[in-house]
Amino acid sequence: MDFSYTILIPLIPLALFVILGIFSKKIPPSISGWIGSLGLGTSFVLSWYTAYSYFLGGKLNGVYQTFIYKTTWLNFTDKLHIDMGVLIDPISVMMLVVVSTISFMVHLYSRGYMKGDDGYTRFFSYLALFSFSMFGLVLATNLFQMYIFWELVGASSYLLIGYYYTKPSAVAAGKKAFIVTRFADLGFLIGILLISYYSGTFDFQEINSLHGSIITNWAATSFMGLSVITWGLILIYLGAAGKSAMMPFHIWLPDAMEGPTPVSALIHAATMVVAGVYLVARLFPVYYFVENGFALQIVAYVGAISSLVAAIIAITQTDIKRVLAFSTMSQIGYMMLALGVSKYDGHEGLGYMASMFHLFTHAMFKALLFLGAGSVIHIVHSNYLKDMGNLRKHMPITHITFLIASLSIAGFPGFAGFFSKDEILAAAYENNMLIYVSSVLVAGLTAFYIFRLYFGIFWGKDNTYEHTPHESPWSMTIPMLFLAFMSIAGGYIPFSDYISADSIPFKSHLNLPLAAIATSIGFIGIILAYVFYKKENNLPERFANSFGVFYKWTYHKFYFDEIYLFVTKKILFGIVGFSAAWFDKHIVDGTMVGIGNTTVAISEKIKGWQSGKFQDYAMSFVGGGVVIAMVVFYIWIN
Repeated sequence: MDFSYTILIPLIPLALFVILGIFSKKIPPSISGWIGSLGLGTSFVLSWYTAYSYFLGGKLNGVYQTFIYKTTWLNFTDKLHIDMGVLIDPISVMMLVVVSTISFMVHLYSRGYMKGDDGYTRFFSYLALFSFSMFGLVLATNLFQMYIFWELVGASSYLLIGYYYTKPSAVAAGKKAFIVTRFADLGFLIGILLISYYSGTFDFQEINSLHGSIITNWAATSFMGLSVITWGLILIYLGAAGKSAMMPFHIWLPDAMEGPTPVSALIHAATMVVAGVYLVARLFPVYYFVENGFALQIVAYVGAISSLVAAIIAITQTDIKRVLAFSTMSQIGYMMLALGVSKYDGHEGLGYMASMFHLFTHAMFKALLFLGAGSVIHIVHSNYLKDMGNLRKHMPITHITFLIASLSIAGFPGFAGFFSKDEILAAAYENNMLIYVSSVLVAGLTAFYIFRLYFGIFWGKDNTYEHTPHESPWSMTIPMLFLAFMSIAGGYIPFSDYISADSIPFKSHLNLPLAAIATSIGFIGIILAYVFYKKENNLPERFANSFGVFYKWTYHKFYFDEIYLFVTKKILFGIVGFSAAWFDKHIVDGTMVGIGNTTVAISEKIKGWQSGKFQDYAMSFVGGGVVIAMVVFYIWIN
């Protein structure tokens, strides 16, 4: 099979970025939107065609094959080099479908949402750059190629989050996202260097080989009680935690909602934030086999804690986009913990499959939730629940699609999220009871906060609006209808037939007792949200007051931002930075200034020696000669 044409999938959006970027002032907005949409539509078709061809005929002896097309870019040694190319295997093909689908839908949606915006064409060029970066990331054949596109994704997110560059909060949010993820990416880079130094390669196939040097010889070198390879994997996970907004690098995600809502759907719901999950999945054999999966346990517990904390915070937020941002963090935590509790062979790799399954379904229903939120914000001109209510009568399509996405993320039977979440819970139950209990609790919290959002927007109080609300244009509702279909149909894909840790298909079955428990907890969450928010009442306020300080802490996101500000401003800048500045000014600069002043003073004293007058030089010459003659004569006679 020949998949070399897949290089066109990232190159098309790259060409769009160049064309729309260079000619942003010359191409009319009505044309630029279509150019961007048609270009991503082409990548969308190619990606789905690739998935169809690969999953239909990509197996050999029951195992999905890996196809690599690459060329050497940089040579370091005989063995160590950086290649550029494309890698086609089950998870890269699945990610192609996810990225192309969400990108295409967001392009179509943005044609209506961004209509009339002064930077319309510039916005589409940024979307194209982001799509190119994500395609390059998921098709990467080696760690360094992934890192290059990883950083391009960061640059793209900076441009899109800070799109409204005249708005100070948007500029601050863009810088925050960029800086926080840079700290995490430093760990990623150091991890890459460690792994490549001890393995002699950046190549994914060689690193993940069960008979390769890393997996068979990981204990050869150690540091502080762990193998150096384990430290490398932990550092690589820092990069994944930063990009996927896991604790403690999660603080950038809520603020990233300052960008236009289509950006939130594209970057912070479906594609960019799952790059960290994809990275761990791409290196899963190494994570699992090195040091008995020590680094993988860190992935599991960080994912579980992030999932629970984010779900608790989401309950108290009033900005609907920030509720969805913390929901994203919680669901990404689900994917991480599923990878963390997974084993490798056959059905024991259920967690791996479940993580990728939930990545796929989550992309569809979370993007739909953001697009639905954008549709509401587009009409109401506010992000806050207090300014919304009873919109179901005015926005029937948005109402129905948002309800479908809510049911899916809440794990309602029959919807996509129900199937993928059940597989995660089953994997956790089989391998770690503590994480399983935490995950079931998160399922209940998820159902509650998402239906708090649903009832608050489409039911609740009957607000008086400045302009009579109406349904969004077809350019916005058609992508929502497609994603609503995928939020149901996506759950019926037999994912274990296509995605597994060892690339060998296996059969997974619904665990009815576990599904019943999770569904019951979800129903309780929905019922509580119904009682609290379907009709306006004082129950939410009474319960918030009853939780006292805990509610205040939750509302303020456990003061993570304040802690970071204290550490950076008071400690790093106020103490460390002040001390360094004093040392630099008084010691370093003082020493240099002192040397300079001393030199000037000495030169003032001796500058008369170079007066330029012949008689002075003659006197010095004769005087010097006399002195020398006297010294020589004195030595000679003695």
